[in-house]
Amino acid sequence: MAILEIKHVSKFFGGLAANADVSFALEQGMIMGLIGPNGAGKTTLFNCITGYYPPSKGEVLFDGRRMNGLQPNKVCKLGMARTWQKVRPLAKLSVLDNVMVGALCRTNSLKIAGELAMEQLKVVRLEQKARFPAGGLPIGERKKLEVARVLATQPKLLLLDEVMGGLNPAESAEIIQLILDIKGRGITQMVIEHDMKAIMRISDRIVVLNSGEKLAEGNPHEVVSNPDVIAAYLGQD
Repeated sequence: MAILEIKHVSKFFGGLAANADVSFALEQGMIMGLIGPNGAGKTTLFNCITGYYPPSKGEVLFDGRRMNGLQPNKVCKLGMARTWQKVRPLAKLSVLDNVMVGALCRTNSLKIAGELAMEQLKVVRLEQKARFPAGGLPIGERKKLEVARVLATQPKLLLLDEVMGGLNPAESAEIIQLILDIKGRGITQMVIEHDMKAIMRISDRIVVLNSGEKLAEGNPHEVVSNPDVIAAYLGQD
C-alpha cells in the first residue's frame, strides 16, 4: 500500500521549473532513495511534499489524503516529518530540550514530552548527552540529534535530507545503521543522499531526478546500471 503518492508534481520559480511533472509512489515500510546531481530538484521536492512550498501543479497524497495547501505544522501532525541539510539545533538548550520541541507536537505535557524525547535519544544513542548543551555537539552527533527530534514527532513517514553530508566514514556507518534500525521500527523513509554506496545499502527503491525531471526509477541494481543515470549522475559515458 502506498503511503505517499506524488502525481505530476511541478514547482516553478518564475520561469524556472525546479520540478517538472514528477510522479512516483512510496510503499509503506520501505526506504526510498532520492538521488541526482546538485540542482536536480531533490530538496525542492521535499519542500513540496512537506508543505514548505505549494506545488505549482500536481498532487501530493499522504495516507490517501491530499496535502496540497497544508502548512508544515499540519503536515507534521498528520505524521510526516523531515530533516534539513544544514542542522541548526537550538544551541543554548540541552540536547533533551531540543528533542522535546519535536515531542510537543504530540502532547502539551512537559513530563510526557520529556519521556518521549528520552526514548528517541536512546534510539540514536545520545541519552548519555541529554543534559549537554546542543551547541557543543560535534557534527555527527548534531545529525543524530536532528533525527531524534523528528522521531519525537512520531512520524509515519520520515524524510531525511543528506543526513550523512559532511560525515566521516565511521559516522556515516552509524547513520546507515540508524536508518535501518528506524525501518525496523516500521517507519517509512525517503532519503536524499549523494553517497552511492550508502544509498545502495539502505534503499529498497530509488528515484533519480535530473534537471527537475524524473530520470529513472527502480531497485538499486536497476538504477546504477541504467545508462542514462550513469551519464547524468555519475558523469560517465
